[in-house]
Formats: sequence, C-alpha cells, structure tokens
Amino acid sequence: MQRRVITILGGGFSGSMLLVQLAHLAGGPYACDVHLVEPRRAPGPGLAYSARRPEYLLNVRTPFLSAFPDQPNHFTQWLHTIDAPPCEEQFCSRQLYGRYLHALVAAVLAAPAANGLRFFWHHDSAVRCTVAADGQSATVQLAGGAALPSQQVVLALGNFPPLPPTGPDHAYLTHPTYHGNPWAKGALRNIAPADSVLLIGSGLTAVDVLLGLDADGHTGPVTVVSRNGRWPAEHGPAGLSYPSFYAEELAGLTTVGAVLAAVRRRIRQTTGQGIDWRPVLDSLRPDLGRIWAAWPRAEQARFLRHLASIWSVQRHRSPPQNQAAVLGLLAAGIVRMQLGRVRQIVPRGEDLAVQVQKHGQPQWLTTRHVITCTGPLLDYSRITDPLVVSLRDAGQLVPDALQLGIQTDAHGALLDAQGRASAVLFTLGPSRRPAYFESTAVPELRQQAVALAQWLGQTLSGH
Repeated sequence: MQRRVITILGGGFSGSMLLVQLAHLAGGPYACDVHLVEPRRAPGPGLAYSARRPEYLLNVRTPFLSAFPDQPNHFTQWLHTIDAPPCEEQFCSRQLYGRYLHALVAAVLAAPAANGLRFFWHHDSAVRCTVAADGQSATVQLAGGAALPSQQVVLALGNFPPLPPTGPDHAYLTHPTYHGNPWAKGALRNIAPADSVLLIGSGLTAVDVLLGLDADGHTGPVTVVSRNGRWPAEHGPAGLSYPSFYAEELAGLTTVGAVLAAVRRRIRQTTGQGIDWRPVLDSLRPDLGRIWAAWPRAEQARFLRHLASIWSVQRHRSPPQNQAAVLGLLAAGIVRMQLGRVRQIVPRGEDLAVQVQKHGQPQWLTTRHVITCTGPLLDYSRITDPLVVSLRDAGQLVPDALQLGIQTDAHGALLDAQGRASAVLFTLGPSRRPAYFESTAVPELRQQAVALAQWLGQTLSGH
C-alpha cells in the first residue's frame, strides 16, 4: 500500500503539537508519513519560546502548560526530570518551555510511532503549495528545491511580524537603531546602557523588552508610546477558581452590549462578596469561542473597535514579578509613558525622530533606538509570505472580512473563494482567530492540535 503524506508547514507550538498528537493517535497501523517543515535550527520552540533570555517569562502558570490536555501534570513532571529550579510563583521562562517543546518533538522524530506513522523534519521553508486539479492532493515546494507531494497540508504558520508602524516613507526600516522585530536574535544587543529608547506599544511584548533591557544593565531613558496608556493587568494569586456562569447568563446572547452587561453585573456581585475579578473572567475561557461565534459580524466588528484593546490587557496578564519590575522602572524615572499614536519616523544621523500625535496635536521626540512592540500582523490579505501569496492568488486561502486570519470550516479546513471546504488544506493556531477570536495561548492551541489530529486520523482510517 502506498503511504499517504501529511505535511505540516511550521514547527512552532501549533505545528509541533499537531505532530506530537498525531504520534499519539490511537488505532492504526497507519500507512502515513508526516513531514514537518521548519526553517529554525530546532523544531518545537518556534519564535515565541526560542529567545535565549531567562528574563522572558511565560504569562501562564506552569500547571496550565502541559502539551496534553488529558495529562495536566505533564510539564511539571518534565521539570522534575531535568531538575529545573522552581519557577517563581509558577511562572517559568519562555526559554525553559522551549526546551520542553523541543524534547517532545525530538522524541517523535527519533523513531516511528506505535501507530505506524513515520515523522521527518525538513530544515527548510515552504515557498509554494499547488493543489492538484482534482482537489485531492497538493505539492509543497521548499526553498531548497525539494518537493513534497502530500494528501494533506497543514498551515501552522504562527504569527507574522507587524507592518511598519508608519508610512509611506520607510527609510527608517534600514536604520541600524530601528528594531522592527524585538524577538529577532540579538535584537537588543546593540543598545548601549545609556542610549535613549522608544517603544511603540505597551503590551506583553513591551514588558518583555523592558525586562530584557534591564537585565542588560540599561539605564538610559525609555519612552513607551501607547494609544491608551494601559499595561497588561497583573496575575492574581495561584489556585483561585470560580464556576462558569456561561450557561446561566451568557448562552444565547447575541450582542456585545448584552454580554458586557452580564459580565460586569457578575463581577460587581462577586467583588461585593470579596471574590477577585480574575477567576470570574477566567471561568469563561472554555466558552469564549461560543460567545464570539454567537455575535453577528457587525457585533464582532463592534467588539474589535471598542473593547478588544481593553480585553487584551485584562485577559492576557503579566506575572506579578514582571509587573513589579515595570512599576520599579516607572518609579525610578527610567521609563515614562507617552500617550498618542506614532505617525512618522525619520532618520536623523545616528538618532531617529518620532512624531507622536495625541488628539490631533503632533509632537516630535528624538531617540537613539525605536523598538516596535505592537501585535502581530493578522490580516492575510496583506501578508507577503510567498507561500501565503501562492495560495491566496489561487483562491484557496481566503482572508476573513475582519482581518483576523483565514476563513475555515469547523475542522480547520480552508474555505476557497466559493466557500467550499478543502479536502487538502488545513490550518491551526493564530490563523483561526476568525472562528474563536482567542487562538494564541497554549490551552486553546493544544486543544486545536488534538481535534485536528483526530480529524486527520479519521481520513487515514478511511484509506
């Protein structure tokens, strides 16, 4: 029997977890080879967990980071096997979590799985995917020249870097002190201790950058330009929980206003009882996808316009030690917040001049370094990656109307320009934000990996 082929494009968290879940599929034997295409030096950590900086902490506590939803202690048990020191307040470093993910992937790549699947890693990147005329297979072309004929291709492309913060003059992009990707290798290493720095954005990435600068001994002034002036909320004490009230109060609500009113009402009630607001909000996590899906597109757009930024800082929180460090830098006068929106960046010798606009009033700031700390690019109509372009031009990858990701069916199969679900192309991870909105954190992504692995396993069983 000819072996089928599943090709996973991207070896960050989402792609790696799909690989691991396929290796653990029950049943078989499956006559199938799984190819993982990942250009980084080691599959598993991806961009999020590969930085060799111990000061970059996870913003989720250790007990919630197992790769396997049905084995909640898997990560904590792995930490014991490597004799890792205790993580302060259960917040481990991203670097350590990257080691965990790499170990899982390396174990799968080492030998065929008990279910008959074989696994291969290509240290390369995909530049094109061509679907056959009958829609039942595709060929993935790699940058190195190899071609991978496949029955299923899974896009696990992760996050794309943000667009340039200003336009149309992009002369600053090649300036040696402009840092468009703070996660790039050695991104902060050319910043001298006394250099002035300006950060665009005040979210979790900005917090990591501030901690990195502080760890490097930086003492120069840092200006953080933020549209709303909000830092991520701080995590509360470990171990707090609250029962879900989705079925009781939120099921069936189809407007943002109604959901917001119900959540605020419940938080006021529980606050009066001495219950912290964080576990109340967290109790809705398993149902966030259903809440989002119940809103018509106009309501989803309303949420994105008015509440998404507030939701982000309340939902995606910072470890207490990170919050304390940022407050200390603010108190010491090293860091200051500047409200406004960056409109222009112009090179001026070794420095960069930055125009910040607030309420229509422009102000110019001069700084040695500018670091973009805004969120990733989600709009697949503007992504210039050649693989994405090839599928988009062929009408087989359709960006969603709200510019959040890719249009898919319930299983993650890509919908073409006519709305038909592909039998070949699938995706998981941040690209599925149109379906769930929350599609970036470990607990959601690992569940997507389980579900997609099981769906692909059903297709294997049918052959």
